[in-house]
Formats: sequence, structure tokens, C-alpha cells
Amino acid sequence: MATKPEFRNRLAHETSPYLLQHAHNPVDWYPWGDDAFARAQSENKPILLSVGYAACHWCHVMERECFQDPSIASLMNRYFVNVKVDREERPDVDQLYMTAVQLLTGQGGWPLTVFLTPQGTPFYGGTYFPPQDRYGKPGFPRVLEAVAAAWQQRRAEIEAQATDLLRHIQAMMEPPSQSGALNLGLVEGAYRALLSNYDEQFGGFRGAPKFPQPMLLDLLLRWAHRAPDSRALAMAEGTLRRMAYGGIHDHVAGGFHRYSTDAEWLVPHFEKMLYDNAQLAATYLHAFQTTGDAFYKSVCEDTLDFLLREMRAGAGFASSLDADAAGQEGVFATWTPDEVRAVLPMEEADLVCRFYGITHEGNYEGRSVLHVSVPATEFAAQQGIGAAELEATLAFARREMLAARSRRPQPQRDDKVVAAWNGLALSAFSQASWVLQRRDYRAAAEDLAEFVLEHLMEHGRLFHCGIGIGTEFHRAPVPGYLDDYACVARGLLDLYEAVFDDRYARAALELGEAMLSLFADGQGGFYNTSLDIPTMPSVRPSDWGDNAVPSGASVAADVLLRLGVLMERPDLWEAGQKLLERYASAMEAHPSAFGAMLQAVDFWLGPREELAVIGPVGADETEALLRVGRSGYRPNLVIAAASDDAVDGSVCALLHRRHMVDGGATAYYCRDGACAPPVTNAQDLEELLNG
Repeated sequence: MATKPEFRNRLAHETSPYLLQHAHNPVDWYPWGDDAFARAQSENKPILLSVGYAACHWCHVMERECFQDPSIASLMNRYFVNVKVDREERPDVDQLYMTAVQLLTGQGGWPLTVFLTPQGTPFYGGTYFPPQDRYGKPGFPRVLEAVAAAWQQRRAEIEAQATDLLRHIQAMMEPPSQSGALNLGLVEGAYRALLSNYDEQFGGFRGAPKFPQPMLLDLLLRWAHRAPDSRALAMAEGTLRRMAYGGIHDHVAGGFHRYSTDAEWLVPHFEKMLYDNAQLAATYLHAFQTTGDAFYKSVCEDTLDFLLREMRAGAGFASSLDADAAGQEGVFATWTPDEVRAVLPMEEADLVCRFYGITHEGNYEGRSVLHVSVPATEFAAQQGIGAAELEATLAFARREMLAARSRRPQPQRDDKVVAAWNGLALSAFSQASWVLQRRDYRAAAEDLAEFVLEHLMEHGRLFHCGIGIGTEFHRAPVPGYLDDYACVARGLLDLYEAVFDDRYARAALELGEAMLSLFADGQGGFYNTSLDIPTMPSVRPSDWGDNAVPSGASVAADVLLRLGVLMERPDLWEAGQKLLERYASAMEAHPSAFGAMLQAVDFWLGPREELAVIGPVGADETEALLRVGRSGYRPNLVIAAASDDAVDGSVCALLHRRHMVDGGATAYYCRDGACAPPVTNAQDLEELLNG
């Protein structure tokens, strides 16, 4: 019989899985909101803000060591008003106070621990603090006592310093103040910067830990498309292969872990994030389109299949899988030879252990992270077996090992559905549905779009996130951020180009127009938050670059440009152009921080391609034209399609006044504003596209 928890605090009423993990701490936690600030101001107490997320290993460690300790909790409750924030639920809060801690200490990370004035202005902070002095860090009780004493004895000095810090943060978070010129040199400069930092031995970019950087890899694929004599394709392929061979890739369940702790992509940090896997699936898909190599197709599919199997939260997708299971990091995903032999016949087990590097010594705390040292065809030749036989054995082994792994203690899943990250997933499933001709991917994309539009939209406004509880979906009362609007809009545009349902193009247009009214600064730049975001100090943040996800400004630029073409709206195209110009100098100075925005620059530079296909929906002749249009990798192509009777009523002005010729399906192709005569057969269209 389960014992009743000794403590219960205000977080028990929240829906965030991360906040609920702290609901039974003896800490008198508040969620972020007016109540916490009101109490801090009435009692003249500083605020202790702790920010983390559900899949964060060291967040769990600090919760276990400090927040569950009654003596430490007593100090927290005596001296501070304690506020716990899920960074995925309130990324604006995280961005503000992470910036503060980075300025104060020169580094950041999670868990984020920040001390604030009662008005919310930061004055001291750090990341993980242990319960006693260790790891070269002061113990948390000592930190609490010291901060409390400083607040009581030097309050005026602290408040003055905090005001200066906030002023500095405000200046840093403004959109760039000066616009610059857009030219090919911006994209070429980024390529050359990546070339100089490329890891020839292991792929990726030098240093450790190594993070997958799909935005930069997609930028390399675009540059390879534009300049075939460059080394861009070799860099992209080298990185994609080494990641797929490495331990960062989950060879049993599919998908990718958060990052590699080493330069070789071998030992990962074991959490899995929706945003990583959605973006990487799309990048591997683009590599398949570029090269025709089925290896990239298989990695794309195993990543999307993982999302469908393990990350569905209703029709939406959950945020993350934890790095820990049963309190241990990595045990869930690692193996010993004996565990493999318990699942597979001896001969197959030994072969699988050799192929995936599973040894008695292990490579992670006495256990083995699966990885591939030799490509399958080469390994098969070494073992004297056929490549098809090896693949059949490995496929059988992965199924059996996955079934066995499902009986182990499972990592917790954060079922929070974040709009922006689901927008990234919508893009990946939509693109893969037509490139790979997967009906299940199309169904997943359509279900996801309907879910987001039904549950996260109201009266034309998008909300940031929500979570399913039982059979009901509970939407968090947090208005959508710029990246939510932009990523969902782009996902809807990708879905439109997969299924050509006008509803999705119209919804994307509504979100694009809402971005301009809610987030634009009036000078070409964009803020991350709308004016009605609740309870923030006097800082309205904007992004200065991509992080693990593309910045809202980067995706907004892409969406506005694509809508400008599809809807024939010069005002939207101009808004996208001004946004890019606003960041031009920043892109030139720090190209590796703007992989997503530089892709929008590449689209703006052109050559821009437009294809309108008019014909009976689903008819063979219509599909034949669309297959040609979708063949290969054409990142600057915008496609619209409709039946002849729906052309002029479509929201997509690209279709207007274009009709079937001689009663047959017809394609209209334009390149940089110059249009060719309409064609009615696939061969003629192929010649136009490749001419």
C-alpha cells in the first residue's frame, strides 16, 4: 500500500509534469505568478527562483538532495518566497533569468537557481548547488544563509546593482538596432565558417560535448544545392552518418538522444526531446532527397516511427523522455552481452554484440551504449555473410531487444504538448508523407494539425502548451510565443503542400498575420512575447540566434516569405525581407548562431521556384505532375494545387486564373518571376524544372 506523502505544496494544483515532481517537497513552492510576487513584496522577502524541466538529470539530483531535505527546505521557507518554473512552459522567464546568470557567472544551465528582488529583478544566481560543499561548489545551505544575510544587511546596494543588471539585460534583448544588406556573401560566409570548424575525424563541429545541429546541417545541404562544387555536402553527410552510427542514435528504439558527451558521438546524455527528433528527421529526409541514399531514408523513418510509437500524447506529441529511469541515468538504454544473450539465440547475440560494440567492459559505467564502428556492408563482408542476411538479423534483434527493453523500468515522459515543438513535428511528418509516400505519416500530420487548431487555438490566438489529463486536454493559460506562431504556421504550410487542403493554408495565413500584429516592433524586428504575456519584469525579450530550436524570428522570416509567394502578398514578403535585413549584421558576425535564418536568406536570394498544378484531386495525371515537382531536393520551391473548379476560390493566389488546358491536368511553372508556358505531361515539366 502506497504511503501518503508527508508534504503537499501549491504545485500539486499544477499540470506541468515537472512542477508536479516537486509537489510533495517540504519547500513552500509557488508557481510563477502574481501571488508569489505579492507575498514577496508584502513581506519584503527576496524570491528564490528555481527553473528546470522534466527530462533534466541534474534537476532531479538537486530536487532529491536539496528540495526533499527538511532542513534545507526550512531555510528556503524562512528567508525566501520560493518559485518553481518549468522552462518549457515559460521559456520567456527562463530566457530572462538564464541571461542574468550568464552575465553574473559566465555560464548557465539547468537547474537554474536565481535570487530576485520582490519586484522580480535578479541579483545573484547559479545552476546546481549540492547539499554540502563539493565539486568546487558551495553547499546550498551556505548559499541560502549568505544571500539572506546580504539582503538584510546590504539591501540598497543589492537593489541598485540589480537595477543596473536589468538595464543591461533589457539592452541585450532588444532586436538589432541597425539593418544591413542581404547578399549571397552572408550564406557563403556561414559555409566557410562551418568549413573552418568542421571535425574531419568525427563529423560535426569541433569540441565536446557535441550537440546535433540540424539547422546548420540543413544550411549546408542548401549551400550544396546552390554550389555543387563546395564541400558542404561532404560535411553534412559526414556528420549525419557519424551521428547515426554513434551512441547518440538509439539503435534499438530509433530517434536521437539530446547530445553526445564526447567528440565521437559515442556516449549520450540520454534524454530524448521532441524538438531534436522532429528537426533531425527532416534533415535526414533532406539528405535522402539530395543524395538518393536509402541510408538517410531509413534514419528518417526510424526517428519518425519512434515519435509515433513512444511520444504520442493524444494526437499531439509529448515534450521529452527522461534521461533517468528508476533513478539511474542511461541504464534503460544500455546493454551487457549477457542481457543480449538472454533475448537472442547465442549465434545472433554474438553477431549483434560485435556489430553494436557491446562488450563485458562496456563504454558507460560497465555497460555498453550501442554504436556502429563499421558500416553494415563492410561488416557483413568481414563476417562472410550477405548484407541482406545481416540486415535481417539486425532487424530481428532490434525488435526482440525493444520488447525486452519495454519490460525494464521506464523513463518518465513529459506529456506537455508545446505548440512550437509540435509545429516542428508537423513539418517533419508532412514532408515525409509525400517524399516517402507514407500514408501513416500523412494521417499523423493531419491529426496533429487538427489537434493543435482545436486545442491550442481560440479566437485566432494560439496558446503555448497544454497537457492531457485522462480523456481531457488542459490548456495552460500562457499565450503563445513568437516561435509557437511561426513553427505552427510553417508546419501548416508544409502540410498544405502535402495534401493541398485550403484550410491549412488559410490557418497558416491567419497565424502569419497574427505574428505581425502581436510581435512586430514596428521597425522590422520581432519580440518573442506578445504584450499580454503575464507577470514579467520590464523586459520584452527577442532572440539573437538559434538554440536547440530555431528562433522565432528565423522561422517567422521563412513563413512570411513563403506566404508572400503563395498568397501573392507583397506586404508579407516585404515584412520577411525587413526582418532578415534587421539581423543581417548579426548573421554576418555570428553565422553559426543563425542557421535557420540563413536558410530564409537563401530562399530570399532565390532562384525562387513556383509550381501550380491544376487538375482533378487524386487523379493519376495530377499526381504524375506533382511527383515531378516534388522529386529531388528543391528547397526554394513553393507548390500549390487544386481542382479546376476550386482555383479562383482558393486562399492561395498562386492558383488564381490558372486552369486546365484541353481538359487535362496542367502545371504552371515560374522561376524568379519568369513563367514558362503551361505543360500537361510529366516529361515536359521535368525538362522545365531541370532546364
